[in-house]
Amino acid sequence: STMEETDREAVATAVQRVAGMLQRPDQLDKVEQYRRREARKKASVEARLKAAIQSQLDGVRTGLSQLHNALNDVKDIQQSLIDVNKDWRQSINTIENLKDVKDAVVQHSQLAAASFCFFFFAFLSVPEIVRETQDLIERGELLQAHRKLMDLECSRDNLMYEQYRMDSKNTHDMNLIHTYFGDMQKLSEELAKQLWMVVQRSLVTVRRDPTLLVSVVRIIEREEKIDRRMLDRKKQTGFIPPGRPKKWKEKMFNILERTVSTRIEGTQADTRESDKMWLVRHLEIIRKYVLDDLLVAKTLLDQCFPTHYDIFNKLLNMYHQALSTRMQELAAEDLEANEIVSLLTWVLNTYKSTEMMGNSELSPEVDVNSLNPLISQNVVDQLLSKYMSTLTSNIIGWLRKALETDKKDWIKETEPEADQDGYYQTTLPAIVFQMFEQNLQVAAQINEDLKTKVLLLCLQQMNSFLTRYKDEAQLYKEEHLKNRQYPQCYVQYMIAVINNCQTFKESIISLKRKYLKIEMEDTLSSSHTSMDATLDIIAKEGCSSLLDEVFMDLEPHLNELMTKKWLMGSNAVGTICVTVEDYFNDFAKIKKPYKKTMTIEAHRRVVVEYIRAIMLKRISFKNAEERKEGAERMIKEAEQFRFLFKKLAAGSGEDTEGLCDIIEAIAEVIKLTDPSLLYLEVSTLVSKYPDIRDDHIAALLTVRGDASRDMKQTIIETLDQGPSQPNPNYVPIFKEITVPTLTVPKLLK
Repeated sequence: STMEETDREAVATAVQRVAGMLQRPDQLDKVEQYRRREARKKASVEARLKAAIQSQLDGVRTGLSQLHNALNDVKDIQQSLIDVNKDWRQSINTIENLKDVKDAVVQHSQLAAASFCFFFFAFLSVPEIVRETQDLIERGELLQAHRKLMDLECSRDNLMYEQYRMDSKNTHDMNLIHTYFGDMQKLSEELAKQLWMVVQRSLVTVRRDPTLLVSVVRIIEREEKIDRRMLDRKKQTGFIPPGRPKKWKEKMFNILERTVSTRIEGTQADTRESDKMWLVRHLEIIRKYVLDDLLVAKTLLDQCFPTHYDIFNKLLNMYHQALSTRMQELAAEDLEANEIVSLLTWVLNTYKSTEMMGNSELSPEVDVNSLNPLISQNVVDQLLSKYMSTLTSNIIGWLRKALETDKKDWIKETEPEADQDGYYQTTLPAIVFQMFEQNLQVAAQINEDLKTKVLLLCLQQMNSFLTRYKDEAQLYKEEHLKNRQYPQCYVQYMIAVINNCQTFKESIISLKRKYLKIEMEDTLSSSHTSMDATLDIIAKEGCSSLLDEVFMDLEPHLNELMTKKWLMGSNAVGTICVTVEDYFNDFAKIKKPYKKTMTIEAHRRVVVEYIRAIMLKRISFKNAEERKEGAERMIKEAEQFRFLFKKLAAGSGEDTEGLCDIIEAIAEVIKLTDPSLLYLEVSTLVSKYPDIRDDHIAALLTVRGDASRDMKQTIIETLDQGPSQPNPNYVPIFKEITVPTLTVPKLLK
């Protein structure tokens, strides 16, 4: 019916439309045109209708497909709901047990609200808390100040953390919070400054106010705990507040280390220019300060720090390192010899001695055997090498100066000083060996090896010095011979030079015995022998020069011997004896064994000169009476000599008889009255003294005055064939006596 109605409406509409088009007769001509136009319209409408219907059909198809999928989804959801329902029914008992979680959630909500209120009010009161904290710091109430500082930091850190959680990229809000709490960072720095001041003076503070130091340590410990907590949170969340970690414990040890270094360096109060003992003073102050500080650290400071700080051992290491640095700095300076010794003695000995690290009050915490060397062995060797080089130059200079000073004494117009036994001496040996002794004592403070090296150096330089000493003594003698009136005390100072030789010998032996190990003696035996030989030469030449002095004074009196004047009663021998004895009053100031040598040599030379006077043939006796008188005088004078030298040699144990016996034996030849026995007497003389030459016999017979040339020749020729029976103790003297050749008979040549 609907279709029919629709058809009727369509027909009615079409009739009405056709009626509208054909209202005039002329329009009938256009019927065909109208029909074609309407046909086109109809075709167009039909085409659109088909398209619309096709579109609707596609939509319906898609909708049906989606409805099918939805149906499947609904079925899945229905199954899931069934499963959930099933699980919920099974978990009904578990839900009952979550009551505590519900309560915690409620409490958390309440605390969050309270925390917000707290942060809000704290946020508002920041400036006031900052002022209060500043006042506490200024009053020195560090613990309370730190407590408030912790509260401020906690507020800031929590706010920043919450902001970080909400929006970690919002740097503006973060900076805003940081700026608002900006004064708090200054407070932290101010508090830290106060802490470091206390730490710097910790060794003083611990004695005056240990509570203050304990407070500082507690604050540092609090900060260390906060640092650890913040670092843990950073690992979990990635957030760490500005200024963390503070590392105040590490800074505290750095401050202590700098303080120790400054304390060590600050002990040098003087320089070499202001005080030659600057290094000794510097090292002694260091020793005292370090020992005092470590004792305080052990007894008091250790109690103010937690055990895990190990504060004493840390300080010990700091002091050791600071000392090592300082000693290396000193070693690098241009040190003098005595300064090198002071430094090495301190480093190698004093540092580990009971005066310092080895102090009984520091044990057992300080084990000196476990302490590393303050300076390396290489530096020690360099210093020792420099010391030996400098010492060598110094010793050479000191010895030269000592000798120059001694030479000035030789020309003084006053006698030299005598020792406690009355022997003349100068100060030279004492000065030389006192210098050696001082350097050896100094070297011994360092080690045995250096002591031995210094001893070898001293003896080596002594050897060279003695050669110069010998040359100077010879020059002294030569200068005196140019003018025997100058120097006024030549004899006395030459005696002092001779005595010095004996003192030098004794001092060398004493020095070796005191400072040289027995096993090292062989290495110095040749050097010692050389020095002894040089000293013997100096002494022998000195004794010889003194005897030359004597015999130059005796020369006019010796020239009177065996002359007419002598025969007529000259007192030449008496004068000779008095002069010799007078000289030997001075020679009594010569030490044994040189005095003994002098006496023997003087005795020998007097006899030689007397016999030389005979051999010079100054007189030829005319008759038996003169020969008897001359011979008796010779025997008397020989006895005078014997008495004199026995007196001079008193106590020496020397045999003084033999030399004067020669004079008496010659006198017996001259005294002989029977010429026929002359050969026998002469042969007896020759057998006793086999060094008598032909010219001596000829001169002796010439002095007798009664032997013809033939008799002389016969006696001499016969004597050449005879045996000799010399005294085993006889020391030849005739070989020193030369007979003037012009007076020797031709037949004897």
